Amino acid sequence: MPEAHAPGTEYLRVTDLHAFYGEAHILHGMDFVVNRGECVSLLGRNGAGRTTTLRAILGLTGRRSGSIMLNGREAIGMASHRIARLGVGYCPEERGIYASLSAEENLLLPPVVASGGMSLEALYAMFPNLAERRASQGSRLSGGEQQMLAIARVLRTGARLLLLDEITEGLAPVIVEKLGEVIRRLREADYTIVLVEQNFRFAMPLADRHYVVERGRVAEVVGKGEVEGRMEMLHEYLGV
Repeated sequence: MPEAHAPGTEYLRVTDLHAFYGEAHILHGMDFVVNRGECVSLLGRNGAGRTTTLRAILGLTGRRSGSIMLNGREAIGMASHRIARLGVGYCPEERGIYASLSAEENLLLPPVVASGGMSLEALYAMFPNLAERRASQGSRLSGGEQQMLAIARVLRTGARLLLLDEITEGLAPVIVEKLGEVIRRLREADYTIVLVEQNFRFAMPLADRHYVVERGRVAEVVGKGEVEGRMEMLHEYLGV
């Protein structure tokens, strides 16, 4: 179970994180901090190292070095299943929905890693589409419904730190708006969130800070109140 900690304290601190896939050196010293109850975004072009950062936090890459402090505990040498049990939930870009299982069976599949996970009733209240499609096979769900299911599945596990990878990619504007509402509700419920996003317009009003990632390291940090004054720089890095 994640240990209790006071509001405003660090939940995640990544320091000088290097990560490799085989011989390929992908992360070259990532540094960022996320406090309890915050939402931060990792922005950057494809190939900048943002997804690798999420995977490295969970120990899903090859060799890693540096430091990953999770709620005061060093996780750099931990196995992935132990990191998950520190209350970390990962929603990958590919979603990982089991096509032959129903929406509800998909929802019940992952193990509970900590107490305090959301009940089926609470999840169906948050995602009414899933309540209507609970008996539908995963292969019959729309892209938006699959994304809602992928997020709901993580919330059931009891994770309090959510690593969300490109959750808006390819989705209709009405679904993107719904996902923004969900993230606001999760923040109000004291979840801590790291968003990897190409859609800067989606991330901009949600995140407390934006970390601009370039070539496997943080190139710029932009606070929520600084965005308007730094749009030229953001455009240069992101093409927004």
